[in-house]
Amino acid sequence: MRFLPIVNKVLIIALFMSVCSCSGSQNPDRRKESVEIPLETYINVNRKLVEKEQQRIREFVKENKLKMKPTGTGLWYRIDKPGEGESIRKGQVVMLEYQVKLLDGTVCYDSEELGPKEFLVGRGGVESGLEEGVLMLKNGSSASFIMPPHLAHGLVGDDGKIPSRAIIVYDVEVVGVKNQ
Repeated sequence: MRFLPIVNKVLIIALFMSVCSCSGSQNPDRRKESVEIPLETYINVNRKLVEKEQQRIREFVKENKLKMKPTGTGLWYRIDKPGEGESIRKGQVVMLEYQVKLLDGTVCYDSEELGPKEFLVGRGGVESGLEEGVLMLKNGSSASFIMPPHLAHGLVGDDGKIPSRAIIVYDVEVVGVKNQ
């Protein structure tokens, strides 16, 4: 019977040693080895992703016969109603009725369900594509924006209804503009 506790102790010691050897007490030279990927590789991969996304947007616009224009950042826009007064500026608070959907038409968010979106232009906190697009509008304007991931929710999505690397369509109507 004394043999069993000795075997258990030996197994526990062996398990402990194997765990310790795997948790960082490896050969120091081996730990220092790392794969260094040149910055240029990351830039090229990112460039290819952006090109593919722009191609998908161009195809979507063509298939749906939309009259939209791209900006230099990759945002696509169409102003359906020009609105009145001065163009929206940074530092103003904008209130929007909106609908956000994926390219396949799946509605992710809308103001009918969540209420109007209100934000201070130029402060962040909303998609950078929305900030860029709103600066083209006036009070009363309505427009559509197609935002590639780098102007919307990026590589990770929003942990909600917008998946990673999603291209989104934002339909907006400016229902209020006020100075801060």
